[in-house]
Amino acid sequence: MEGPFVVLTGAGISAESGVPTFRGPDGLWRSFRPEDLATPEAFARDPALVWEWYDWRRQRIAACRPNPAHRVLAEMEATLPDFTLITQNVDGLHQAAGSQHILELHGNIWRVRCTRCGRVSEDRRVPLPEIPPRCQCGGLLRPDVVWFGEPLPAAVLEAAWEAAARCRWMLVIGTSALVQPAASLPVLAHRNGARLVEVNISDTPLTHLAHEVLRGPAAQVLPTWWASRRPQQ
Repeated sequence: MEGPFVVLTGAGISAESGVPTFRGPDGLWRSFRPEDLATPEAFARDPALVWEWYDWRRQRIAACRPNPAHRVLAEMEATLPDFTLITQNVDGLHQAAGSQHILELHGNIWRVRCTRCGRVSEDRRVPLPEIPPRCQCGGLLRPDVVWFGEPLPAAVLEAAWEAAARCRWMLVIGTSALVQPAASLPVLAHRNGARLVEVNISDTPLTHLAHEVLRGPAAQVLPTWWASRRPQQ
């Protein structure tokens, strides 16, 4: 397996750890749609309501643990000399599994950002003692995630494009391949000659491009796939 090697993960890999998917039936909260809460406009209108939802999500995620697919990716990073992990997830389970260098396209639910001074920090308290939480400067904190209508972090996205453009292998795990611009990363890799491997429980818009399709839960099929390709020491 000659590198560079890139992995793109979506909600499917974390659903196996019990993290509710954003668009699935467990993603609903009260009578609100997530799309109506995860916006700058919703936060400006009612920050307490938005934070109640994020506090609920944080409590759900705090009870989840990395699954074998997360752990395999951490092993791959430690084994392969040129490896990049790109994720659409905000749950931090890749870090919990031991992955060190991660491009988080949509941010991280365990980080908060001050709307006044811009300070970013980690806050893993669950539940939060104060809603909405405030910064040391007195400013209102918001989750350090990308909301609908907001651009992805430029430096992270640029690094993801660069990695996709030069990789020789791309593994796409548990993503619907519907959310842009992440969905275009495997297409770019494929166009530049990379071998595309899709891991998913069902077909996606990327399936017809894939050189290999591993159909089933990532926690089950990925360890077997990696065991057959792991470089011999």
